[in-house]
Amino acid sequence: MNQDLSIISLIAHASLTVQLVIAALLLVSLASWSVIFSKLIALGRVKARNEGFEQEFWSGKNLNDLYTSVSNRPDGAPLERIFASGMREFLKLREKRVVDAGQLLDGARRAMRASYQRELDAMESHLSFLASVGSVSPYVGLFGTIWGIMHAFVGLSNLTQVTLATVAPGIAEALVATAIGLFAAIPAVLAYNRFARQIDRNAITLETFIEEFSNILQRNAGQPAPAAQR
Repeated sequence: MNQDLSIISLIAHASLTVQLVIAALLLVSLASWSVIFSKLIALGRVKARNEGFEQEFWSGKNLNDLYTSVSNRPDGAPLERIFASGMREFLKLREKRVVDAGQLLDGARRAMRASYQRELDAMESHLSFLASVGSVSPYVGLFGTIWGIMHAFVGLSNLTQVTLATVAPGIAEALVATAIGLFAAIPAVLAYNRFARQIDRNAITLETFIEEFSNILQRNAGQPAPAAQR
């Protein structure tokens, strides 16, 4: 007797618990792919905008003019916001007639560090979700498999004659849950590793800029505000 062992048929004939596990895994997989595509776009945009701002920053433009230009941009690069926060604090301290170079530099660095942490948190958003999907999904699928096998053997206990043809469908139905669990986990793990490397590189870029800009501010700390140069 021929039996339909297609994936759709196996899921349709699985127990309710296994079907719920499979449905949950498919929803999680769909959500993880949504996060993957959104992070690909977001991190690509961050890289392009940072590179564009770096070219503008090192073009020799006056810092005050650059700060005015950056402040009018509603959606700038992370480097722009770090620069703006440091420059804003630097200028505020000067307006309060703080002349000590160390106090000026410390205030600007604290502002840039706070902005850096906000940018890093934004880049790492939803990354923990991918990590959870990659680590938990196989175990959820395994739970569905174990439950399905138990259900299959309970049904077989009522039969007087057990053959491979009677055992195979129940075992196959149960193994589908593990397969879907891996289907959800593998892309999430690969994406998490890739995004983590990209974020680390972006973090190094931001930290390097903070140090370079701090050196520029230190050289300009003793000059009047309009003369801020490289």
